[in-house]
Amino acid sequence: MLTISEGEIFHRLEFDNPWWTSGVGIDRQVSEFKRRTYFAPLIRLIEERSVNRAVVVMGPRRVGKTVMVFHAIQALLDSGIPGNCILYASLETPLYSGLPLEKIVGMFQSRLGHKRDAELYVFFDEVQYLRDWERHLKSLVDSFASCRFVVTGSAAAALRLKSRESGAGRFTEFILPSLTFSEYVDFIGRKDALVDPSGETTPDIEELNREFCHYLNYGGYPEAVLSGTVRNNLDRYIKSDIIDKVLLRDLPGLYGIGDIQELNRLFTTLAYNTGMELSLEGLSKSSGVAKNTIRRYLEYLEAAFLIRRVDRIDLNARHFRRATSFKVYLTNPSMRSALFGPLDSDDSAMGHLVETAIYSQWLHDPGIDQLYFSRWAGGEVDIVHVDTMTQKPTWIVEVKWSDRACEDRKELNNCVEFSLHNKIDKIRVLVTTKNMTQNVIYKNITFDFLPSSLYAYIVGEKGRKLRGESF
Repeated sequence: MLTISEGEIFHRLEFDNPWWTSGVGIDRQVSEFKRRTYFAPLIRLIEERSVNRAVVVMGPRRVGKTVMVFHAIQALLDSGIPGNCILYASLETPLYSGLPLEKIVGMFQSRLGHKRDAELYVFFDEVQYLRDWERHLKSLVDSFASCRFVVTGSAAAALRLKSRESGAGRFTEFILPSLTFSEYVDFIGRKDALVDPSGETTPDIEELNREFCHYLNYGGYPEAVLSGTVRNNLDRYIKSDIIDKVLLRDLPGLYGIGDIQELNRLFTTLAYNTGMELSLEGLSKSSGVAKNTIRRYLEYLEAAFLIRRVDRIDLNARHFRRATSFKVYLTNPSMRSALFGPLDSDDSAMGHLVETAIYSQWLHDPGIDQLYFSRWAGGEVDIVHVDTMTQKPTWIVEVKWSDRACEDRKELNNCVEFSLHNKIDKIRVLVTTKNMTQNVIYKNITFDFLPSSLYAYIVGEKGRKLRGESF
């Protein structure tokens, strides 16, 4: 039986690292790709040498993790780091299958003549393809204090679990979600035309809404934003290249799922009903799958960054002892369009897709774990922020894709009831609209009306700044 030689492996490493040749940088096409706003905090982490930790970049497929790694490599080259001090290897490459990380690093050091204490930068892409990667990485961090290690992976929750179990004090986690609406506006070069310098108003709400609808249907993935070919083949690009790879390969491989079609049917149901309240009982009856199995599948889909579950609280802002009812949101609204076709602005399902998009902006904010929805007999509020220390609600948002509430005050009664019941009447309540911006007082409560598209932009910008400041 033939075995892969060390020479063949190193030849592949040379191919993957063209910057080992003096004066050569990353691929020109990749270098011209627009940098995400998350790049600045990531490169700061990579360049920080005062703390001996590996950087673990997590996020869903196709949001730009690999491109950001190449941009980081180019930034290091531009700062004067010699190209032969930088190693990149994608563990998705069959030639590297099963190779211990230390063997790859050792080969890199010996072949290029680096001493053990040389200051090197090592990037491992798609690290989840190596079994027990966290033990390998922890060993490298402990053994090579002068090296900076950066790894990426697509199964975020699974990576995070292993990172925290084995990498405590050794790994720094960096989450890269899908594009926010504010990033989308920046990517298409229309920020100055669509948003005022304050970032809180717009000179043209109709045009902002038009781009918001494009974002809902196509804008969650950088390549879909920048490539007409990808937009015109969204069903193939997202469904086949992103969703199917996760459902048919990543999740079964990570969790040993036997009935892949069962998982696929559940995800399709969740995607079609994004933003709606669901229950384990209802999902079990409609699919014929046991509730415990559905509960596991929901955990797996969250692990792959495909969905986000939001728990329900009651009128008193209290959690239910047995949480069987919840809302499920796609982490990227574009996935619904890929599966079922794009929606126009007046489609009946648009309200739920708008709510999905607004929740997806909060994925970039550390405060997302404090968000719930409230439903009680006769009423519901879409977003409730509950303070972690006091367990009391501090603000609420009602998401709408219409201007009816600006004229018909009865549409505000649920917010009034919840606010007064929880004694938060002194706090302003936000109601999103389609076009209108207003401030009104109704039943002694101050309401801010703000277009959903503008609110999505503001939340995305806030999350980006918080992420930038946290590193």
